[in-house]
Amino acid sequence: MQAAETTSTAQTVAAGQLRTIIERLEEEKKDVSESIKEVYAEAKGTGFDTKAIRTIVRLRKMDQAERQEAESILDLYKAALGMV
Repeated sequence: MQAAETTSTAQTVAAGQLRTIIERLEEEKKDVSESIKEVYAEAKGTGFDTKAIRTIVRLRKMDQAERQEAESILDLYKAALGMV
C-alpha cells in the first residue's frame, strides 16, 4: 500500500510542477507579446509600415529556397488575376 501512496504523491508533485511550468510559460509569452506590440507601435510612430515589417519578419524566418518558392507562387497568382 505504501508504494501506491508514494506513486500518488509523486504524481501530485509532478502535476504541480507541470502546472507551474505551464503557467510560467504563458506569463512569459504574454510579456513577450506585449513587448512586440510596443516595438510595432514605436515603428508605426516613426512612420514605418508595420504590415510590411511583419511581412519582412515572416520572410526572414524562411530559408532562401522557401522564400523564392513563396514569391514564385505569389507572382503566378498575381499574373493569373491580371495584377502584373
